[in-house]
Amino acid sequence: MKKIIALFCLGLSFVSSAQIPSIIPIPSQAVYPTGKFSLPTSISISGPYDAQLKVGYATLVGKLKSATGRSVTLKSSGTASIQLQIVNNAKLGAEGYELQVNAKGVAIKANKYAGLFYGIQTLLQLLPKEIESKTVVKGVQWAIPYAQITDTPRFAWRGQMFDVARHFFSKEDVKKFIDDMVEYKYNLLHFHLTDDEGWRIEIKSYPNLTKKGAYNVKKEGRFTTFSKPEPNEPRTYGGFYTQEDIKELVKYGQERFVNIVPEIDVPGHSMAAVASYPELSCTPGADKYEVISGEPFIDWSHGHPEALQDNTLCPANEKVYTFLDKVMGEVASLFPYEYIHMGGDECPKNYWDKNPEILALRAREGLKNSQEVQAYFVRRLEKIITSKGKRMLGWDEILEGGGLPKGTAVMSWRGIAGGVEAAKLGHEVVMTPNNNVYVDLMQGDKAIEPPVYKTVRLADSYAFNPVPAGVDAKLVKGGQANMWSEQLFNYRHLQYMMWPRALAISESLWSPNENKNWDNFIGRVEDHMARFDVADKKYAPSMYEAIVNVSKNAKGELFVELKNEISGLQIHYSFDNSYPDHHYPTATGLVAVPKDAELMRIVSYRGNEMKGRTMNISRVELEKRAK
Repeated sequence: MKKIIALFCLGLSFVSSAQIPSIIPIPSQAVYPTGKFSLPTSISISGPYDAQLKVGYATLVGKLKSATGRSVTLKSSGTASIQLQIVNNAKLGAEGYELQVNAKGVAIKANKYAGLFYGIQTLLQLLPKEIESKTVVKGVQWAIPYAQITDTPRFAWRGQMFDVARHFFSKEDVKKFIDDMVEYKYNLLHFHLTDDEGWRIEIKSYPNLTKKGAYNVKKEGRFTTFSKPEPNEPRTYGGFYTQEDIKELVKYGQERFVNIVPEIDVPGHSMAAVASYPELSCTPGADKYEVISGEPFIDWSHGHPEALQDNTLCPANEKVYTFLDKVMGEVASLFPYEYIHMGGDECPKNYWDKNPEILALRAREGLKNSQEVQAYFVRRLEKIITSKGKRMLGWDEILEGGGLPKGTAVMSWRGIAGGVEAAKLGHEVVMTPNNNVYVDLMQGDKAIEPPVYKTVRLADSYAFNPVPAGVDAKLVKGGQANMWSEQLFNYRHLQYMMWPRALAISESLWSPNENKNWDNFIGRVEDHMARFDVADKKYAPSMYEAIVNVSKNAKGELFVELKNEISGLQIHYSFDNSYPDHHYPTATGLVAVPKDAELMRIVSYRGNEMKGRTMNISRVELEKRAK
């Protein structure tokens, strides 16, 4: 970022840093000469017309028509307001682009159609925020700032994971998810299709997977605290994608330069499969199992998962490998991308430790423990996936037990340690550390956020660097934002959890690390929040809200320290049950809690403007935090 700003200081021909357009992710190289190109009354777009760019053209034309109300025409060649061109520039690679705006108009150049598509996304961000309107907006100066941009991605794998297993999302929701992704240059959808709460993909060899496995009892409230479903409660909540649906989604992604990686999560997280086909288990009583509806059935108090019901496929059961061979065969035929994700995470082994069939397998194969049993399972599954012409990818637990086949890629989620270990063993790695990129977790104080077990703030996501020190960067494919759906019941809440953290992650995956600058990023985030308002896209204001730390002195007196995640804000508070505004005391240092106060209210302001929401924290809660 410093290099870019320095370019603006060379002379008066460049705009000041305060006027730099708010592009996310920030481009690799960009200068912005003074001036703007005003869109003509009749806008023309020229460039190579190819089916691969059909959606790119349609997006650009559609937004220009809807928001400006002006005529927009496409032409195959000749001068135009906006010109797209395929070139041969080794510096741009397969996804890079050049974008120039001057008095003559807009020119986007790229080696491949993907680059032109990403150039279009940047062009839309250069336009006024009203370009996001679905209806004509009058009184707007429809002009584009002059720009000279050369932009290439840092990583090839720029993903978002969508868990449709815990809660089912419609085909149209998945399309909307893809549309939201590509606006910020994400190019890979990790599709979590199976779990304990649902099997979401039609497998013709095993129809019960969707006939029974795709449905459970509808529950509302907080996931994992639900009551156990009664036998008479209808199991009608859920759904699945037919194979024709999957083909449609794959095509939809390809038209937007998004590849889809399917995940079939095994051997744990498999209750929907076991409930559908109990013979895949080797635990007595599995024929009584039902698809989980969000009730507690895993005990985490030991620091590792202990199942109250066995939700695993049995590694000692040959029927399991026949099942997986047919499932992976059908999955491989539907998804053209090179990888299939096999899960492998959070597999409880307490049933395995005492199961006669698995103990016999251990003796026969010389396996020392249940971790090595899972490693045996992983090796067998890798052969199945490879036989289908695909490469295997799994969560970092697949390293446990040793012997991971060399061609297998590892997705590191329990921090970065798994990725570091995998890279040292020569495996390719996708970094998804839960401390940075788990966008289903709380993004602010638990007093105001929908409750989840942990907080990942916007600053944590922006701090994400997929290449840790000492790791061969060539082995790091990239990273992704992970959206688990235990606590997601609708798409609007999904958007709230995704944005703005996904903006931070997109910048970590696309932009050079040296271009990142927190304060500059926040300014751009606020501009994009204004765009979201126009687009009616939901997002979280959590970055404005205070970070609350509580302590207690030797006398038992409570003190609260209130900090900001971003600069330029003042935090005000009250203890008298009234609602504080910018006239109330400003929090500086430690704030003493009056001994009779029952409630603390906290609010952030920038000058006279309230930012974020009012937080309410009871004395009881403050006491808990002090402990």
